[in-house]
Amino acid sequence: MTFQVSKEEGFALRKVYLGKAKRVVVKVGSAVLTGTEGLNETVMQNLADDISILVQAGKEVILVSSGAVAAGRKRLGLKGNRKLELREKQGAAAVGQSSLMRFYEKIFDELGYKVAQVLLTHDDLSNRNRYLNIRNTILTLLEWKIIPIINENDTVSVEELRFGDNDTLGALITNLIEADLFICLTDVDSLYTGNPHAEPAARPVYTVARVDKKVEDMAGYVVGALGTGGMQSKIHAARMVSARGGSSFIGSGREKNIIQQLFACEPVGTFFLPQVEKMQSRKHWIAYALRPQGFLVLDRGACKAILQGGKSLLPSGIVEVRGTFGVGAPVQCLDEQGNAIATGLSNYRAQDLEKIKGLKTDAIEKTLGYKDSDEAIHRDNLVTL
Repeated sequence: MTFQVSKEEGFALRKVYLGKAKRVVVKVGSAVLTGTEGLNETVMQNLADDISILVQAGKEVILVSSGAVAAGRKRLGLKGNRKLELREKQGAAAVGQSSLMRFYEKIFDELGYKVAQVLLTHDDLSNRNRYLNIRNTILTLLEWKIIPIINENDTVSVEELRFGDNDTLGALITNLIEADLFICLTDVDSLYTGNPHAEPAARPVYTVARVDKKVEDMAGYVVGALGTGGMQSKIHAARMVSARGGSSFIGSGREKNIIQQLFACEPVGTFFLPQVEKMQSRKHWIAYALRPQGFLVLDRGACKAILQGGKSLLPSGIVEVRGTFGVGAPVQCLDEQGNAIATGLSNYRAQDLEKIKGLKTDAIEKTLGYKDSDEAIHRDNLVTL
């Protein structure tokens, strides 16, 4: 299936999936929430109004919000375009997060709703037990009719613990709690077939059936501030959500009542349809929540067995081992041209795989002095990309 869907068919499908959506994640970026004078309180009020209407309609809503660093810059008087060092960003986030939450608490309290703050790093979601604990906490808050407001914990995040942008965080949260819909509000109105500022024939893309290379290329046409992630990260987030059977929407967070317009099926933004085949929760966690600690280069036969046969990876198919990692570590599988074909959890340490690469399974114990498994990566822990 390509991305192309007729406008009429797209809006008919949009209506179906929106009608089914009971649990919704709304992500709003710093490019929308902040302006020259710090937090844009008008935008935040409009956002809260839209979310309250969803809650009144019986939907569970989780808000993933950026803006702490920008709010902190304002309070600290760190004006101008100077790029902040990591320690300065962390300090600004510590100051700004309280301002951000104080305002959210005020506007939602006026609407009759309680909110709760949840700050996360990538490390929280890459640990399976903590991943499940976060899920339980968020579901408990929803059960109590409290709106969770989630942000990256910039104050303690270092490079290896960062999500990189809240688009990724929003998609991971969507899949963590099995939400039906991921709404990504940004500073542009939709995805376009070309650069609308340079190409008169460029038109908005209202519906994407599947994220493919053509859709990814379109992301480069979009012009806007777009915060940290850019349109590419938003497309990637939509693909992550689609893989778990959810739908996504990208639209302008500065447009008043944009969420109400979406649920009224008005011609706004870009809607991403879910994949028909839903990826298992654990495999989705392996594919998207974990970061590779090493790489395995595979021969043609192993690539074919994994991609076409759904087989496990045996040591005999490994050509090269890259990186240092332990048992159970996430590793990415590459073909001999360097293309990523799969990711999975290794049954052996890197130094042991180096010794048994290219060998048959009956030679593992003789070479290592032990054999924990015939497979380098079992198919239950292997996800094709």
